Amino acid sequence: MSRPRVDSLVDAVVNAVLYEGYMLYPYRPSSVKNRQRWTFGGVYPEAYSIAQKGAEPWLMQTQCVIWANANAVLEIKIGFLHLVQRQVGELLEPSREWPLTGPPEFRKVDVLEVGEQRFYTWQEATERQVASDPLIVGDLAVAPQVITFTLPRNAELEPVKDASGLVVGVLERTQEPLEGQIAIRVDAVAADAFRIEVKIMNVTPIAETRNATRDQASLQALVSCHTILAVHEGEFVSMVDPPDALQNAVASCRNVGTWPILVGLEDARDTMLSSPIILYDYPQIAPESPGDLFDATEIDEILTLRILSMTDEEKREMAAVDERSRALLERTEKLAPEQLQKLHGTLRAPRPAAPKAIETQAPWEPFEQTPRLAFIRVGDVELRIGDHVRLRPRARADIMDLALAGMLATIESIERDFEDRVHVAVTVDDDPGKDFGLQRMPGHRFFFAPEEIEPLANQESVG
Repeated sequence: MSRPRVDSLVDAVVNAVLYEGYMLYPYRPSSVKNRQRWTFGGVYPEAYSIAQKGAEPWLMQTQCVIWANANAVLEIKIGFLHLVQRQVGELLEPSREWPLTGPPEFRKVDVLEVGEQRFYTWQEATERQVASDPLIVGDLAVAPQVITFTLPRNAELEPVKDASGLVVGVLERTQEPLEGQIAIRVDAVAADAFRIEVKIMNVTPIAETRNATRDQASLQALVSCHTILAVHEGEFVSMVDPPDALQNAVASCRNVGTWPILVGLEDARDTMLSSPIILYDYPQIAPESPGDLFDATEIDEILTLRILSMTDEEKREMAAVDERSRALLERTEKLAPEQLQKLHGTLRAPRPAAPKAIETQAPWEPFEQTPRLAFIRVGDVELRIGDHVRLRPRARADIMDLALAGMLATIESIERDFEDRVHVAVTVDDDPGKDFGLQRMPGHRFFFAPEEIEPLANQESVG
């Protein structure tokens, strides 16, 4: 079997990120769940962001590290969705002619029924990309580059005809203008190693800021924004598992609204995707997946079965939203039994167990059946339940290791497993749900080895 093309692997993951949240189950406009879309990777106009006190960001920043010499070549490309406001209108006077001699007079409606067809007022999206020319690493270290881009306003009308050919309505599609900047700089961090920084900024002028709704501002936002970085004659460094020589350089990287990961064929290091959704290095779309469900954090089998269980009226509404929703429904209804069976579950290259794990049930039975320890000694310090520590995960086995590194925590219990290994259960002090951790509930209680916790001097107060 031939190996998949690198571009196809990268594109599949990029598209999953790009359209995550485009349409959520139950895939209908009447659903409350679909009234606030575009939840990932939004970069809003700066003036709107300031008026909203930063509730919606106007900047996305990627920082990552490469092994390369000054002659290495970088290529930077950003991608995002540019939203389209689709307004449905009912003509005040139906017409046999199109186009009309002047602007059509119509009444705006949320939904228009024409025979068996139904048309909804909705937000669609157009894919956009902005790419740099090839950039020399050494040149960027001397003089950072700023790329500006502008997308003009666009408007068009599409007639809606009944079975006799009479124009009874219109679909008015409008795209608002966008203005953005991409700032690229390089800083040396070690011999033949550099930190790459890519800032994406939305500088679109917007007339109304304080009273503008999120839906209105989204029309001039970079939605599902992400960055693809490629290097020639160099290698990107994993943010999850960097070499010892560059651990400090990677730890100093500051990523805002995004997370860079290696993509492509396993062990390739020439391409990095900076995604608004946290992923592991070398993510892949499961080969069993029949196509986009726009809800990539969910399970294909569950969503597929839910779609198949919809009523005919619900399916009619879903099909009327837009072409992507209609195609999803059609594809799902055509799945053969053997295709459905493949969605039921596959075990593929399980990861080795890490020294630290997030607790997945409460209580964790193996530990409950062994005696708890009253204290442990870390260096010259004796630690007991209730003492404060700073987390220093060493395994860097998963994303949580990166997220929890350096955070303050409180020891909840000290436990020993059947292989006589000691595990320290902690709750994170900044976790709003740490009370759930004290109740031993999943997601708020974490286990570390003794060498992964650092006693605080004089048990200083947390704050």
